[in-house]
Amino acid sequence: MKYFLLLILITFQNFCFGQTGIAGYANKESIDSKEYKLEVEEWCARGLEVPWAIEFVNEHKALVSERNGKLTWLIDGEPDPEQIIGLPKPHTGTSTGGYMDIALDPNYDQNGWIYLAYSQTNGDNAAEDALAMTKVVRGKIKNHQWQNEETLFEVPDPLKVRKGNRWGCRFLFDQGGYLFFSIGDMARAEDSQDPSKATGKVFRIYPDGRIPEDNPFIKIDGALGAVYSLGNRNVQGISMHPETGEIWMTEHGPKGGDELNILKKGANYGWPVITYGIDYDGSIISDKTHQEGMEQPITYWTPSIAVCPAEFVVGELFPAWKNNLLVGALAFQEVRRIVLDNHKVVEQELLIKGKGRVRDLKFGPDGALYIVTNGPDKILRVVPEGN
Repeated sequence: MKYFLLLILITFQNFCFGQTGIAGYANKESIDSKEYKLEVEEWCARGLEVPWAIEFVNEHKALVSERNGKLTWLIDGEPDPEQIIGLPKPHTGTSTGGYMDIALDPNYDQNGWIYLAYSQTNGDNAAEDALAMTKVVRGKIKNHQWQNEETLFEVPDPLKVRKGNRWGCRFLFDQGGYLFFSIGDMARAEDSQDPSKATGKVFRIYPDGRIPEDNPFIKIDGALGAVYSLGNRNVQGISMHPETGEIWMTEHGPKGGDELNILKKGANYGWPVITYGIDYDGSIISDKTHQEGMEQPITYWTPSIAVCPAEFVVGELFPAWKNNLLVGALAFQEVRRIVLDNHKVVEQELLIKGKGRVRDLKFGPDGALYIVTNGPDKILRVVPEGN
């Protein structure tokens, strides 16, 4: 009888707590890194569909964008069952269109502004050949309703494209309060070199959409005044160095040639004139990797890891990682720690592998690292073991 009861007890423990992970929990895992033993747990493991970006309001509340055109409140990691209504409808005619990055205004506690980037068309949202382009708006959420929407950046239909791909878009507020955002080349590589086209660029505006008078292309006939840099294939990660204030960004390469760059005013990052990659069908895009007047990457990845988010380490929970840069990868499903010496990469450490396509990285108010993944659609929370 006692052996029968013991068997029941063991079965019950395995059912409730799992047979792997920290302290018996199936949704937690311990991972060794160079500086820390990391505790990785599933903070939000249900209710999201292709989450794209996360922003924390406080320790208990966060907002997540989902590619299908939803914004969802998370309360202590649980999706709010009440949906936010009145949101703009994205163009979903291509597989990569939809909602992208979100950002909270630096003075969000006072003004409530939320910034959103999404694929937009004035035509049929479901039509593959509709004229479309990345659009940037801001609005406020009151009683689960999107209100007070303002358009910050939108191009007229003649500058939009059909069957576009690589939409961007990442946001960053710098120390001066400017809003930076990216738009990918939309599979129109040559237009990345043309300041009159929106594709393949990084932009700088004021939070209300006004264009700074000292933007580098503002006095060029026909140029879009908001353009800050050009020759960018598809900036998917952007983060500001905690001490220097420099803006670092990651860019998708083609087949090979993912890049890590530092954003410079008026700079040309070379796409597609110079590249360390080849086209997906194996054909040569360019036989040049250098050209005068075009920036060289700080480092590049060949084969492409499909580099995506970038986030400098902040807070006090990971002191041994101070001023390190974390980057995530989609295809390689990785989080890497990059150690920098000024503008030189001196070490790369693979921290996490195989947990899903890493779409966003954020340090929360609690100091923990939060990882947004697709396939599976989850948000992971990472802390040094014992915290």
